[in-house]
Amino acid sequence: MSTSNPPETTKHVAVLAFPFGTHAGPLLTLVRKLSDAAPDVRFSFLSTAKSNDSIFSGRGSIGDDRVKRFDVGDGLPEGFVLGPGKQMEVMELFLEGAAERFKKGMEAAAREMGEGIGCLISDAFYWFVGEMAEEMKVGWVALWTSGPRPLLVHLCTDLIRQHIDIKSSGSREKSLEFLPGFSELQAGDLPEEVLSLSLDSPFPNMLHKMGHHFPQVTSVLINSFEEIDPQIHNQLNSTLRNYLNIGPLNILSPPPPPFDDHACLPWLDNHPPNSVVYISFGGFLSPPPHELAALAEALQESKIPFLWSFRGIPEEKLPKGILETGRGKIVPWAPQVQILMHSSVGAFVSHGGWNSILESVGGGVPMIGRPFLGDQRMNLKTVENVWGIGVGLEGGVVSKSGVLKAFGKVLGSEEGKLMREKVETLRDLAHKAAESVGSSSQNFTRLVEIVTKSI
Repeated sequence: MSTSNPPETTKHVAVLAFPFGTHAGPLLTLVRKLSDAAPDVRFSFLSTAKSNDSIFSGRGSIGDDRVKRFDVGDGLPEGFVLGPGKQMEVMELFLEGAAERFKKGMEAAAREMGEGIGCLISDAFYWFVGEMAEEMKVGWVALWTSGPRPLLVHLCTDLIRQHIDIKSSGSREKSLEFLPGFSELQAGDLPEEVLSLSLDSPFPNMLHKMGHHFPQVTSVLINSFEEIDPQIHNQLNSTLRNYLNIGPLNILSPPPPPFDDHACLPWLDNHPPNSVVYISFGGFLSPPPHELAALAEALQESKIPFLWSFRGIPEEKLPKGILETGRGKIVPWAPQVQILMHSSVGAFVSHGGWNSILESVGGGVPMIGRPFLGDQRMNLKTVENVWGIGVGLEGGVVSKSGVLKAFGKVLGSEEGKLMREKVETLRDLAHKAAESVGSSSQNFTRLVEIVTKSI
């Protein structure tokens, strides 16, 4: 490919983003910070048009074209209609042929930028970037956007499958004590891809190959901080080359204050400390209608003030009574980072995505978890069983009784006070890691050296 064998003077880095969930945003945040630290380097940021439109919204090109967006195809057939339940199909269609589309995108970027590509930065999902980097004779830096425990289990997929009979109905209750540091977790807490009946289907295949290709990576980055899980950090640090915690990115490189179009922060100002429940299930999936109704009923019965960042039309999906109560505020979008740092927020009801967990830790807010897929179960079990900074809903789903019980535990018990103390300790460690002499800041300095030397 024309991007191979760049001239020695090239200072051009190609960035390959995964355009779903909250993957592309943290990668762009990282690239913006790299651009500030190495202003003579130019970055071509490759993702789908839809993803780029979202994360570049209002910014345009950053730093006098030092970070330039390039759109790649989404792989969807002509006339494809996105409907309920089709999100996984969209991701699978994108992954089919993604390597070739990215190659074409990099060739276009090299032509437009006027110089070859000297380094590849990608989402960790893209195992095939290792083969690209080898062909191009350039370095490969991979960003893992989830937490350290899910990363370790994906690296240990073959070992886990040797210990657990994936066809056994009782396998989900098997302890993971054969993995150091995992004695508090069970097989049922693992990402479903690890125990998939077939590792040939798109997502299990991608993650399995990722684990096998990671030894080739010049540097593995993680949006985390060493002090949040030292034992797991040590294991990963001894396994991977240049394993660098460079987060939490929302603290290390905070974005500009977002527009608070729905006046969430002034509304919170009118409530006493630790009194409000903040609710957000992310931007990808949400609970089914009967669970949304159960959550609304629990909020009405508890009489707890709530702020709900709600996807969809509330009038169509929620009971009429919850819309009329004067105790709550339902908005289509909320400035989550700032909300979780507000003193009035006492609990965060979440799906357990890693960004949300880091933001909750950054604000010192205990969590109540309802996971959907991927790493979310493991993240929330770690929150509950390892760090002791939150609780999961009974049965892993929303029920009125389960929500009321969780509210009582987090907001109204001695156990809840202890959760808050523990999460505030982690909050302080996160902010310390992001200080100029902190571990994450030092790791970022090392990353700048790796990227600039590789090109």
